[in-house]
Amino acid sequence: MQSKTFTSGRFRRADYDETTQQLDLHRDDKTVLAYKQVPLEVFRRLCSAPNPTTYWEDRIAEEYPKGVPMVKVEGADDAARKFKDLFGSGE
Repeated sequence: MQSKTFTSGRFRRADYDETTQQLDLHRDDKTVLAYKQVPLEVFRRLCSAPNPTTYWEDRIAEEYPKGVPMVKVEGADDAARKFKDLFGSGE
């Protein structure tokens, strides 16, 4: 898996898996946008774009199908645990 860290704009990191052609974009608000069937060249251009957010808006957002993030979003396990503590496991 390849990763690129961004220091400005809405995105903090981009993760790309060549075998599945999935692109995960980690945003400032700790959400993750996932896209499937993204060619490697699109990931490379995103990483070298002067403004990755604009490149995403123009070339990725509406062009590729959305997917499920490869990694869990930070705090998701903690939220699930708190829910179970409050309401029980439902079994």
